[in-house]
Amino acid sequence: MILKRIFDLIFASILLITLTPLLIIIAMAVKFNSKGSVFYVQRRIGKNGSDFNLFKFRTMYEFSDRAGLLTIGYADFRITTVGYWLRKYKLDELPQLINIIIGDMSFVGPRPEVSKYVAIYSVQQLRVLSVKPGLTDWASIKYFNENELLATAEDPERLYVNTILPSKIFQNLEYIDNRNFLMDIRIILSTLKRLLK
Repeated sequence: MILKRIFDLIFASILLITLTPLLIIIAMAVKFNSKGSVFYVQRRIGKNGSDFNLFKFRTMYEFSDRAGLLTIGYADFRITTVGYWLRKYKLDELPQLINIIIGDMSFVGPRPEVSKYVAIYSVQQLRVLSVKPGLTDWASIKYFNENELLATAEDPERLYVNTILPSKIFQNLEYIDNRNFLMDIRIILSTLKRLLK
């Protein structure tokens, strides 16, 4: 969709320029709060199964991902003080504007997963890889409080794999079958509304 790509490029560029002062403040806060890089880079699976580097502001202490890929609530001992607030308001996701400009992602599309979970997709579920991954989607809005859900689970990994992930994929496939530019705008506005709440 040419219109979608044009929108992504223009909107992401405007946001990146407009938010530069905020991005600098966040970067400084992350750097001074704990040892390590300002950014957290993770390999994710994108369109047609190709992997790419997804950018986020680092919200955990260095090498914390070695203890597991899932974040169990905002009280996860691996999360830094600054990281707590960045995650709460989804500000850690802002560097993905770079991913959108590069062309790895779009504003709207299925959230990209790590290879560990993509490896267990069924043939039908793999169809979510037929479009570019996005910064937000209907599933992201529905599971806005995913961290809290995982924190209350006896077995967070099992809850994610058996319940949350299939539900997300189902919604993503529904989006793929019915997507259009106006729907993308609705998803973006619904995401902003959810963030403001």
